[in-house]
Amino acid sequence: MELVFKNFQFLLTGAYYTLLLTVVPMFFGLIIGIIVAIARLKGNVLVRNLAKGYVSLIRGTPILVQIFIVYYGLPDFGITLGPLTAAFISLSINVGAYLSETFRGAILSVPNGQSEAAFSLGLTPWQTMRRVVLPQAARVAIPPMGNTFIGMLKETSLVSIVTVTELLRSAQLLVAQYYVAMPFFVAIALMYWVMSVSFSFILNRIEARLAKAY
Repeated sequence: MELVFKNFQFLLTGAYYTLLLTVVPMFFGLIIGIIVAIARLKGNVLVRNLAKGYVSLIRGTPILVQIFIVYYGLPDFGITLGPLTAAFISLSINVGAYLSETFRGAILSVPNGQSEAAFSLGLTPWQTMRRVVLPQAARVAIPPMGNTFIGMLKETSLVSIVTVTELLRSAQLLVAQYYVAMPFFVAIALMYWVMSVSFSFILNRIEARLAKAY
């Protein structure tokens, strides 16, 4: 384990990029997910079908293929992206499709009487969605959203294939340098575990606070 301690700072840098590749796509994925969920529930026929097609396409194809399309495919059309940018875009698009289903189910779980009561008080459909439906839906969405978040944390390892130096790529570079594999892979496994447990704890606290609020 001496080599691990010697290169711990390098592994921490990889962990930083892993966290960045988790938090940033989750942020944009949340926005995409909410928009797509509302589009499927409230949009016209064209908007609903477009949103449904997006979800079906993304969920029906491997995330690695999506990363390859963004990083290696777009240059065919004159769009060249850096590895980190391509990773952000592909992961955001992917997680947005899964979160849209989470939010759609959570919104549907809110009783219709809540919306009817809001309308009777003079709230517009947008105000009803923002002030009444979404806060209650958030409480239902937190547990599955937490699972998606932790899954995204582990799926960031896939972007090492496009040379993003996240945690797995950092370990691979150290293995190539020292010709020793086990200490580095055990170390990053523990680091992934610590990050997963930490995120689970934070999400459980958020869920508990929302449960008290509603």
